[in-house]
Amino acid sequence: MSEENIRIRGQRPLNGEVRISSSKNAAVALIPATVLASDTVTLYDVPHISDIIALRELLAELNVEVKRDGDSLIINPSEIKNTVLESDAVSRLRASYYFMGALLGRYKTVKMKMPGGCDLGPRPINLHLKGFRALGAEIDYDEGFYTLHADELIGTDIYLDFASVGATINIMMAAVFAKGRTVIENAAKEPEIIDLSTMLNKMGAQIRGAGTSAITIDGVESLGGCKHEIIPDRIEAGTYIIIAAACAEKMRIKNVIPLHLEALLMKLEEMGVKMEIGDDYIDVCKSDDLKAVDVKTLPYPGLATDLQQPLTTLMTKAVGISRVKETIYPERFKHCEQLNRMGADIEIGTGSSVINGPTPLYGCKVKATDLRCGAALVTAALIAKGETVISDAYHIFRGYDSIKEKLRALGADID
Repeated sequence: MSEENIRIRGQRPLNGEVRISSSKNAAVALIPATVLASDTVTLYDVPHISDIIALRELLAELNVEVKRDGDSLIINPSEIKNTVLESDAVSRLRASYYFMGALLGRYKTVKMKMPGGCDLGPRPINLHLKGFRALGAEIDYDEGFYTLHADELIGTDIYLDFASVGATINIMMAAVFAKGRTVIENAAKEPEIIDLSTMLNKMGAQIRGAGTSAITIDGVESLGGCKHEIIPDRIEAGTYIIIAAACAEKMRIKNVIPLHLEALLMKLEEMGVKMEIGDDYIDVCKSDDLKAVDVKTLPYPGLATDLQQPLTTLMTKAVGISRVKETIYPERFKHCEQLNRMGADIEIGTGSSVINGPTPLYGCKVKATDLRCGAALVTAALIAKGETVISDAYHIFRGYDSIKEKLRALGADID
């Protein structure tokens, strides 16, 4: 069985504890941000996922020294060279675009290929570019390469037409060395943005307002090194909570920040999922007679778009008609086609889906078309009768640290 595939024999009840790894979405921003430093940055509790491997490849291209010490990354950018980023790692990784903001901030110039990542429909970076232009950058796009250049970056007020996480982070990194003050209005509020702001401020930046709709950055001359522990991954935590609701007798999900999961937890309570919420853990007990619910994805603190796909799997167990409205990525419904192959009854509309439940699921061959589709299929395979083979599982390994080992420890039959 190739590592491109995951095979799961379903209907094994899960029990025990699972520790959530640190945040993928924070790590993929924090690592590019280290190139802004003049000294060593140590990141603790870095997840063992393929996206981190791709980021290390990009740092190596930039002549940045990176060492892995257990769960830590020690990054020394003191000998960095601003070269063209054109390797396959750029194409594999959507978050490679964070090097645009970081290198533009440090060098006032950057050239790189168009970033890749999961196919979730149109994912333009126009808001990122709008922010760079407002700071004084000129931008050219030719034969698949972006070239950004500025004689100097000048702080200004920037309004985001949409509260984009990526644009907020990229503009923050470009603005830390800009002259004067930059204010990002209608900024995204996700916890990963607060985590980036915390690390940059440890390095000597002057950033206020992260986690609100207005972030203020006062430019500085230089940034030093620091040591920083990454926050827990709220999407991984949400995925395991959903898995527990689907097929666990009793499971404890550890190393979580419940506040980051409030929208999901409220929906699960509405469905009838039995939970006990502690300071840094959530216990989920066997829950029968789940009720149908309607959900709508929204920017944080609303329900995360990354969780609607595994949540859809759980909805196949609920009695009644559940509805999903996707406002972030309206084309994010490829998992529904795969779930229907397993026996689900899901109607796909424009930016929406309707799940008729409950329906039993049966193992078969399915395809992980993207990272969170993979999470939905793993959840489905665990509750399905028989054997499921998930192809293109490399998508899953991009974002879930040691998922096979964690599920095995809980009692799953997976290889």
